[in-house]
Amino acid sequence: MDTEHDIGDYLTLVSITKTVSVLPKVLHPPKLLTLSNLDRQSPIHMYLVFFYNSTSVAHHKINNLSLDGADDSVFRSLKCGLEETLSVWYPAAGRLSCDHGNKLNLWCNNKGAVLVEAETPVEMSELGDLSQCNEFFEKLVHKPVFDEDFSEMPLVVAQVTKFGCGGYSIGIGISHSLFDGPAAYEFMSAWASNSTITMKQHKVLEIPKLPVHDRGTLLMDKFDETPKGISTDLLPNRNDDGSAVVTRAAAVDHLYQLIMQAAASNDRMINFLKNGSNIWNQIIDSNYVHKTFHLSGALIESLKKEVCGDEMSSFSCSSFEVAAAHLWKTKTKAFGVRKEAMVCLQFSVDVRNKVDPALPQGFSGNAFVLASVALTAAQVEEATHKAIIEKIREAKKSVTNSYVKAYMEAVGGPQTTLPPLDELTLVSDWTRMPFHKIGFLNESAAYASPLASLIPQVAYFMQNPSDCKGIDMRVGLHPQSVSTFSRLFHR
Repeated sequence: MDTEHDIGDYLTLVSITKTVSVLPKVLHPPKLLTLSNLDRQSPIHMYLVFFYNSTSVAHHKINNLSLDGADDSVFRSLKCGLEETLSVWYPAAGRLSCDHGNKLNLWCNNKGAVLVEAETPVEMSELGDLSQCNEFFEKLVHKPVFDEDFSEMPLVVAQVTKFGCGGYSIGIGISHSLFDGPAAYEFMSAWASNSTITMKQHKVLEIPKLPVHDRGTLLMDKFDETPKGISTDLLPNRNDDGSAVVTRAAAVDHLYQLIMQAAASNDRMINFLKNGSNIWNQIIDSNYVHKTFHLSGALIESLKKEVCGDEMSSFSCSSFEVAAAHLWKTKTKAFGVRKEAMVCLQFSVDVRNKVDPALPQGFSGNAFVLASVALTAAQVEEATHKAIIEKIREAKKSVTNSYVKAYMEAVGGPQTTLPPLDELTLVSDWTRMPFHKIGFLNESAAYASPLASLIPQVAYFMQNPSDCKGIDMRVGLHPQSVSTFSRLFHR
């Protein structure tokens, strides 16, 4: 922040003025929703901060004629919209609970979400580039205290902060056990729609597609890896004795290999493995900084032409594929990983249409597994972008119904925090979820920024508000590698 005060001064200048519980407008009979192993992987809250400048706020007030124009109009509008939204997305008003086997499930009990109102004298322009991680963002979200009692922890929390310039931020936290990325996007889009529509007089509420909250196919006791109507004798990939080939989840196997590789030469890793770590004892590796790099639409097209060469008519690649390949090559070289060391690229794959039967439209739970590519650092550095893209495609193609079952079985044990691994790159692709376009204040946000990930290996791919064909990459890097990474990344 380029002001006479440093950032430390401003961290204390966010004042909470109101905290309320928000209940569904229509209460549902209490029910227990059984979660899948994919839901149980990470019950922590994921946070996203939306920034709206003062012109968006003015537009919001002008269009909400039923409000009196008071400063709390944004807060009141969001509260009413959330009440409407929780009536349909009712699990979001519930609480997690543990069954007798210590497995997490969701008790839909109408306890509600938490909405906080805050204010700060800071002006939004003082925050600089909103795409870059900023310590101040941590003050723009509400983090509920967790004392090991799931029954008291709200699954959805939000903080509305008014800035000195008249702009607003809306910081939203959602338990990852509740929704995955696409479902969270639909939930917040519905909330934004309800916040703007229900405040207008004589406006009929348009009901979007209804969410499906039952986990269905993804529950292990209902999972059938044999497609319906097909004899097991006719299935491919069978051994000579007729038994089925056992499918393994490459992502889990590769992760185990990386941990064992690190333990062979890292005392810190050995200590981590001996002592273990509960998922709530979050590791924050101070040796990482989070930076956002913009891969412009022009650079993406240039990389695609370089990949395809003279084969433009017979070979094409997606923006995600070329961006993931470019990131992996750049990070591996910038980190100076030993040439003979195994390095791994993992990325999320939506399995809504890969399980049998397919999940219904509007499925609101977690429906992503990780696909994985493992090579030596030397192989990654020497490989062309095209060769890595082909490996990415092979990994994605391997995610079948059997792979999903193997993956869910593998992640079904006790959850622990992922140890720091320089050799691992995880990609979370948000490019099909333009969060900045969610119009809580009738207009697109200036930016929608996730908080710095507790897992520094995660790289977020996001749409850029001013370059629709470009990708913003939020990456965790060692401070000493930032300069090298930046030089290699921008070529």
